[in-house]
Amino acid sequence: MPYVARYRRKLTFGLAAVVVSAALGTAGPWYLRAAIDAMRGGAPPSRTWWLAAAMVGTAVAAGVLRFAMRDLLNGLSREVEYDLRNDCFDALTRLDAAWHAGMRTGDVMARLTSDLGAVRMAAGPAIMYLTNTIVGSVFVFGAMLALEPSLTLLAVAPLVLLPVLMARIGGAVHDRSEAAQEHFAGLTAMVQENLAGTRVVRAFRQEGREVERFAALSREYARRNLVLARLQGVLNPSLSLLAGAGAVVVLAVGGGRVLDGRLTIGSFVAYGLLLTMLTWPLIALGWVTNLFQRGAASMGRLLDILDATPAVADPARPAALPPRHAGGRTLEFRDVGVHYPAPPDAPVRWILRRVSFTVAAGETVGLVGATGSGKSTLLDLVPRLRDPQEGVVLLDGVPLRDLALAELRREIGYVPQESLLFSESIRANLAYGAPGDDADARAEDAARTAQFDDTIRHFPDGYDTMLGERGINLSGGQKQRAAIARALARDPAVVLLDDALSAVDTHTEAGILEALRGALARRTALIASHRASALRDCDRILVLDDGAIVEAGTHDELVARRGRYWTLVARQQLDAEIEEAGNALVSAGTSGARSGTT
Repeated sequence: MPYVARYRRKLTFGLAAVVVSAALGTAGPWYLRAAIDAMRGGAPPSRTWWLAAAMVGTAVAAGVLRFAMRDLLNGLSREVEYDLRNDCFDALTRLDAAWHAGMRTGDVMARLTSDLGAVRMAAGPAIMYLTNTIVGSVFVFGAMLALEPSLTLLAVAPLVLLPVLMARIGGAVHDRSEAAQEHFAGLTAMVQENLAGTRVVRAFRQEGREVERFAALSREYARRNLVLARLQGVLNPSLSLLAGAGAVVVLAVGGGRVLDGRLTIGSFVAYGLLLTMLTWPLIALGWVTNLFQRGAASMGRLLDILDATPAVADPARPAALPPRHAGGRTLEFRDVGVHYPAPPDAPVRWILRRVSFTVAAGETVGLVGATGSGKSTLLDLVPRLRDPQEGVVLLDGVPLRDLALAELRREIGYVPQESLLFSESIRANLAYGAPGDDADARAEDAARTAQFDDTIRHFPDGYDTMLGERGINLSGGQKQRAAIARALARDPAVVLLDDALSAVDTHTEAGILEALRGALARRTALIASHRASALRDCDRILVLDDGAIVEAGTHDELVARRGRYWTLVARQQLDAEIEEAGNALVSAGTSGARSGTT
C-alpha cells in the first residue's frame, strides 16, 4: 500500500471512474423498463426514441469511464511494479555477501519476475475489479430493492454462503500459490545453474541427466499449478451456482407476479437484467480473490529482500578519513577474529583468530598459506565484504566500521579470486568504477601495467571488443589481467590481490609483477598467493596457518629460518623442476621422431 499511496491522484480519479461507471451501468435497465412499459401503454414513439437515446448515451459515457479507470489503475500498477523492481534491485546491491550466499540466484530472479508480476496484478487490476464488484453490487442491489423489495430478498438469500466459501477457498489459494511460487524459484535456479555451468555439463556428458531433472521439476511445477487451477475451478462455478439459485427464484416468483398483474413486463425484464449484472461481480469476486491471494504470497517473498537487514551497513554517524598522502594509507589489524555462523550449541569454527599486523603506507605485504588458511577471508575484511566478530581493522587509524561504505571502498582496488567481467566492451570493463573524465586513458595505462594491452590490441575491435557473459570469450589468465587493470584504473590507495595471478604462466607472472612494482610503490598493497614467486619481492611476507600468523619476514629471512615458508618454496621449486624436466623429455622425443631416430 505505501507504493500505491504514492499515486493517490491516479488512484482517486481511477476509483471515481469506477464508481460513476457502475452507477451509469445500472441506469440502462431503468430506461429499458420505462420504454417497454411506455410501448405497452400506448405512449408516443418519441418517448421511446428519447429513452433509447438515453440508453445509448449512458452506455457510451459508461464505456468512456471504464476506459479511463483501466488506463489510470492499470497504469498505476505499472508504476508500482517499476518502483518495486528498482527498490528490490537497490536492496540487493546493499545486502552483504552472507545474505547472497544463502539465496540462490535463480530464486532471486524468480522474485523479480514472476512474483513482481503477481504483485502488479494485485496493485492494479485487483483493486479496480474489487471496487467495481463492491460498488456495482451496491448500486444493482439498491435498484433491485427499489423495483421489488420482497423479490430481492429472496433472490440474494443464497448469497449468505458467499463469505464462508471465500474464507475457505481463499486461504487455500494463498497457501498453494505460495508453494507454486517457491517451486518456480527452484526451477529458475536450476536453469540458471545449467546455463552458467554449460561447459561442465557438456564436458561430463550430463545433458540427458539435466534434461530429466528439468522435466521432473517442470512436472512438479505443473502439478502444483493444476492443484491451484482446481481450486479456482471450484470457486468460480460455486459463485455462479449461488447467483443461478437467485435467478431461479426470480423466474419462479417474479414470473408468477407478472401473470398475476402485480409486476409489469418492463419491471420483470429490468429485474432480470439487474440480476445478470449482479451475477458478473460475484463471479469476478472469485478472480479478484485469487489475484489478491497470489499477490499477497508474492509480496511476502519480495519482502524477504526489501526487509532484509545487511550484516554490513553504514554507521549512523560516519567518520571521515584524514587526507590521503602520497604513499597510500596505513592498514592495521588488531586481534582480529572471524568465525563461521554456528547454531547456539555448536562449537565455533574460527577462520581467523587473534590476527594482528600493520601494513605501513606504501608497503607491500604478501600473504601465503595452504588452502583454507584464511587468506581470502582476511582480504575480505578490508572492503568490509564481511566484518570480524572479534578485534578491529583500521585505515589510517580510523576503524572501518566507522567509515561510510562508499568512502571506504573508494580507497580500495580489489581483485578477487574469481575474476568476473560484465557483458560490455573491454574498455567499459577496465574503466568500471574509475572516477574522472580521463577514465578511458587510465584504463589503458592500467592495462599496460597488467601486461594486457598488447593482447587487447590483437582483438578485432581492440578496446571496443564486446565480452560475453562473465567474460566467457577470454581465457582465465586474460580475465585475471583484466581484473588487475580494472582495480588499478581506479587509482586506489589500497590494492588487494587475492591469488590474482594463479591463471597466468610464470613468464607472464614475472612481467606483471615487474610492472606492478612501480604501480604499487605509491600504494598500500596486500597480495595473497599460493605461489612463493609472486611474493618474493614483497616488503614483508606473512605465513598463515589455521587462521593464525605463524611466520613473518622478508623472503630471504623466511627462507633462512627453514620453517613453513621454506618448506613451501622448496616444494614449489621441486614441482617446477619436475615440470621442466618433463617438458624437456617431451621436446626431445618430438625432435627424435622428426629426425627418424628413436
